[in-house]
Amino acid sequence: MKPIILAAVITIFAVGTAMAQSCESKAVSADGKPLHGAAKTSFLRKCKRDACESKSVSAEGKPLHGAAKNSFMAKCKRSAEARFNDAFGSKADISA
Repeated sequence: MKPIILAAVITIFAVGTAMAQSCESKAVSADGKPLHGAAKTSFLRKCKRDACESKSVSAEGKPLHGAAKNSFMAKCKRSAEARFNDAFGSKADISA
């Protein structure tokens, strides 16, 4: 059981880093210019929430519901926020 959990944690961190980079690279306006300030923060918040939402499935591949989903989403968002703060050296709040 422990190797499975360890593998899941490692995968989450690896995917999370890629997710943070992909959200950052997608943060551009309709005319192709990079977003700044509140628009960028809002976009990153939505992008990370959507990325966490798509990963909230059980071991059987079924969508999580209720407390399990709430717990997973909170953990996913916390790790996304920590990666964002590490990458940009700020204490920005990107929680939903």
